[in-house]
Amino acid sequence: MEFGRKINLFDFPAPEEGALYRIIKSVKRIVPIILALVAIGAFWLILSRNPKPAQIGTQAPDFTIKNSDKTVTLSQFRGKTVVLNFWATWCPPCVEEVPSLVQMQKTLDGKVVVVAVSMDVDAGAYHQFVAKNMPGVLTLRDGDQRTNALFGTYAFPETYVIDKNGIIRRKFIGATDWMSPEILDYLSKIQ
Repeated sequence: MEFGRKINLFDFPAPEEGALYRIIKSVKRIVPIILALVAIGAFWLILSRNPKPAQIGTQAPDFTIKNSDKTVTLSQFRGKTVVLNFWATWCPPCVEEVPSLVQMQKTLDGKVVVVAVSMDVDAGAYHQFVAKNMPGVLTLRDGDQRTNALFGTYAFPETYVIDKNGIIRRKFIGATDWMSPEILDYLSKIQ
């Protein structure tokens, strides 16, 4: 086609012959496959979650976490009150509550055991943060996020207070001031 020449609509190839038509036709074939894969993935996510999240007044789901340096099972703390905290180093509200959680552990040492389960995938970031910010607190890393799924927890921080018989007594959602007089009183009196 020459510059300045009048364009005749019949000079162009028919739509079924053009490259754009072939691209659209191939995309039309792929879209149902992609939608089917997305639907299967969503269905799998729904099924993989705990259909009945842990609730107050029920037995806490038992779990075992094996890290490179330790193996911990929740049931090993029967006879003690447990503050089970799900957190991550990349979660600002989690990081915000860590100092009060550490202080509460020191204040109620012997009466309460804090088990802080990190959802961090990055082991280096986890170890660096714990070494600097969480002395005296039992911390574990569950990068596969299986433990929190047992409790139906998918947003962090989320914390469960579990009594000496393994019964969930209270649930805290979001950053908490663990040194507040109300919480300290509650934790020191729980049986």
